[in-house]
Amino acid sequence: MEKIRAALIGCGHIHSLHTRAIAVLPDVEIVAVCDEIRERAEKTAAEFSCRVYTDWKEMCECDDIDVIHIATPHYLHAPMTIYALEHGKHVLTEKPMAIKYEDAEAMNEAARRTGNTLGVIFQNRTNPGSVLVKETLESGKLGKVKCAKCALYWDRPDSYYAKDNWHGTWEREGGGVIINQAIHTLDLLRWFMDEEIDFVEANIANRTHPTIEVEDMAEGIIVYKNGVRTMFHLVNYYGENENITIDILCEKGKIHMEAAKATVTFEDGSVIERDNETVPGPTVPGKGYWGVGHYKQVADFYESIKKGEMPALSGEEAIKTQKMICALYQSGKTGQRVQL
Repeated sequence: MEKIRAALIGCGHIHSLHTRAIAVLPDVEIVAVCDEIRERAEKTAAEFSCRVYTDWKEMCECDDIDVIHIATPHYLHAPMTIYALEHGKHVLTEKPMAIKYEDAEAMNEAARRTGNTLGVIFQNRTNPGSVLVKETLESGKLGKVKCAKCALYWDRPDSYYAKDNWHGTWEREGGGVIINQAIHTLDLLRWFMDEEIDFVEANIANRTHPTIEVEDMAEGIIVYKNGVRTMFHLVNYYGENENITIDILCEKGKIHMEAAKATVTFEDGSVIERDNETVPGPTVPGKGYWGVGHYKQVADFYESIKKGEMPALSGEEAIKTQKMICALYQSGKTGQRVQL
């Protein structure tokens, strides 16, 4: 069987989570990488003995590439995805799917029109703790969800935003703490609830970062059509990066997540826990809270291509979270409740 030929656009901060996940898949090979900074692309290419590009469109037009991974700034996800799909490539893009909801819709339309596969990275869904929470809620053992909350207290100093020209801007990043740092947590909470959203209300502010345009604080409520209320509080100016927490109160017990570890406590006092696990093959570098999800999601994406099936985290699934994120920003900017 011939190997699936993969290429990557963007050799920056997070790209190694893609390349090293691909490297341990026996039926996939990296044939090309692209970055506007040639030195970065050459460094990655040397590790995997593949071709170098600085023009992403040129690489997308190559006939010997089957899959394009996109690990670029947020504003580039939509145009790169659509161009790659229209040139016969399957695409796996980093979060967020896009900045604007209509761009995310255009990405899915391109996937449907071309028949190519579109996946979006929300790797925390595949972490063992996240899977435990989802399975336990679906089993009904905890009864109905009563309410839930999540919190993120991280530190992003001015130096973080000074490293490039896209972080901290509405046009290129699309927002701040919501769309960049907390999007994974908000996605998990929406996925856990497994219900259509009725409305959102959000407050956003920039309280400590005068050099950027976007929010460094957000708080609000997401109300689902079954009446369940979920609350969030997110800041990017805490003194350090605390573990993210998610709490879900149910009729017959409760769930607490801290970082990737999940603890389920039932009303009879029994407890089950699940935390991260090791990744097969070479160690994938990164921050501890990233977990092992990239490897698992990348593997699932390629398995779906081989089977001709939709991946678990397709564009059609990811757009649900995109719609929520865009509604939160609409509410935060207008001060109004937004119905979905």
